[in-house]
Amino acid sequence: MPLVVPGMMGGSGNSNQQEDWMNKLMGKKITEGSSDATSFAKQDLPKEHRVLEPGAMTTQDYNPDRMNIHLAEDGTVRHVDFK
Repeated sequence: MPLVVPGMMGGSGNSNQQEDWMNKLMGKKITEGSSDATSFAKQDLPKEHRVLEPGAMTTQDYNPDRMNIHLAEDGTVRHVDFK
């Protein structure tokens, strides 16, 4: 019997969720204020998220419900994943 790991197969719902969030956040800055054309309000992110600056140290625990927001040097979002 093959090993099946939830969230690791191609049909997972997280890939659609990841694409949706990438479309919402790419190139924007995460702010404490309100959302506009160049920023996205931190309060509007999912409860389980973390914002990762370049070079930031992170834990390697697998949590498919946590959204990781990777920032570029200028503070804009460059990648989003669920790990």
